[in-house]
Amino acid sequence: MNDPGAEQAWAHAARAGSAEAFSRLVALHQQGLRAFLRRLCGSHAEADDIAQETFVFAWEAMARFDAGRGFRAWLFGIGWRKFRERRRSWLRRLRREQQAGEMAGAVVAADTGARLDIAAALDALPPEQRAAALLCLACEFTHAEAARALEIPLGTLKSHVARARERLQHALGDPDG
Repeated sequence: MNDPGAEQAWAHAARAGSAEAFSRLVALHQQGLRAFLRRLCGSHAEADDIAQETFVFAWEAMARFDAGRGFRAWLFGIGWRKFRERRRSWLRRLRREQQAGEMAGAVVAADTGARLDIAAALDALPPEQRAAALLCLACEFTHAEAARALEIPLGTLKSHVARARERLQHALGDPDG
C-alpha cells in the first residue's frame, strides 16, 4: 500500500487516539523500519527491540505528532534516536566495565562474500553516515525525508550520503570510488 492520502488520514486518526489507525501505520512501516534498524545495528534481535521501543514511543507521542511532517520520516527519526540512545548506553557500559579492548577483538568478522563485505563496510561508517546512506540508498528515502528523519540540515544529509558512498566504494574496491 502506497497511498499517501490513506497514510495521512491514519496519522490524523491516530493522533486523535485511534489505536486501529495506529495499527495500520505500524503494519505499513514496520518492515521498512526493522530493515533500517537491522542494517544500523547488525543484529536482528537488537533491531527488533529498538523497533518495538520506537512504536511504543510513537504511540505515546502521537498527540505531539506534527501532521505537516511525514509520518514515515517522523517514525524513522524516532528509530534513529532510539538507536543512538542504545549505542550511548552501550558505550557507557563498556567504559564502566573497561572492556573496550576485548570487545573490539571479538567483533572481527570473517570475509565470506560480498554480503559480508558490504555489511563490514557499512559497520565501518560513522553512525551518522551509515544512517543517512541506509535511509537514502536502502530505504529509498528522498534526501529531504532523510534529513527530516535524522533532524539534520539537508546539506549535512547530502554530505553524509556522499561521504558514505565514497567510503563504501573504496572499501568494496570500486576503482571509481
